[in-house]
Amino acid sequence: MSLFGFVQEYGGEGAEAGHASGAMPFEELPGFTQDHIADGRYIEVFGAKLDMSGVHFPSFEVFGLTVDFSPTRHLVFMLIAALLCIMIFVPLARSLVRKDPSKAPSGFANAMESLILYFRDEVVRPNIGHGADGYTPFILTVFFFIWFMNLLGLTPFGITATANLSVTAALAIIAFIATEVSGMRALGPAGYARTIFFVPAGVPALLKPVMLLIMTPVEFMGKLTKPFALAVRLFANMVAGHSLVLALLGLIFVYQGWGIATGSVLVVSAIMILELFVATLQAYIFAMLTSVFIGLIRHAH
Repeated sequence: MSLFGFVQEYGGEGAEAGHASGAMPFEELPGFTQDHIADGRYIEVFGAKLDMSGVHFPSFEVFGLTVDFSPTRHLVFMLIAALLCIMIFVPLARSLVRKDPSKAPSGFANAMESLILYFRDEVVRPNIGHGADGYTPFILTVFFFIWFMNLLGLTPFGITATANLSVTAALAIIAFIATEVSGMRALGPAGYARTIFFVPAGVPALLKPVMLLIMTPVEFMGKLTKPFALAVRLFANMVAGHSLVLALLGLIFVYQGWGIATGSVLVVSAIMILELFVATLQAYIFAMLTSVFIGLIRHAH
């Protein structure tokens, strides 16, 4: 059941009509938290419910995985985040192209230019090195797309697409493909093969087959653990913060006392400020680690 559904069921007249005590059983608190974070086929707007269960698109198989673009809450908010990126940065880029190069931009354009230059000079260039500027648009797109999805979870809708492991896994796979392709381009076929079939320098010829048997699985697993870490880190951090906030809000419905309500609201308000910082930090970490992985493979061994 959604947050608004719980308010209607366990608050005021609904409680009197449906529940003798008027309180939500403590056993329902985990379900209250899970249902609000999980994906679904509806979106609530201040009590009104937009049901999307009647909209279906044909699904298809890709490498044994079923791909279904039928709208869900997380898919809709992913599209909203993408639209925000387009609506903000396309006009901004056009205005910067048309402006007088001798004059600095002002207002919002100045703030965005400062942020973009910071990413290019302090994150992308130091981690990737030579040729880093070619990867700056990709790293910036990753950062702003994740950032907007995280921030949308702090709106009254409370829907965070990055609290879905499928979403973070897809982002990590994209980062993995970008990393490996950049390695192939920088190292060539033989150089890239050595990032998997690696033998340290100075090993005697007789021991090279043994080292290959030991090092190849290690190097291969090292490649796979990087996107796994990216996906799990972002997913876990976004789920943890929202679970804590919803659990504290759920205590109001469980105990229904002014003291609990006041304490919960104060603590949740403080956590929401922290969540604003976490939303930015997690987007920054994902983008920074992606640039680090690209830099590592381009300068491997």
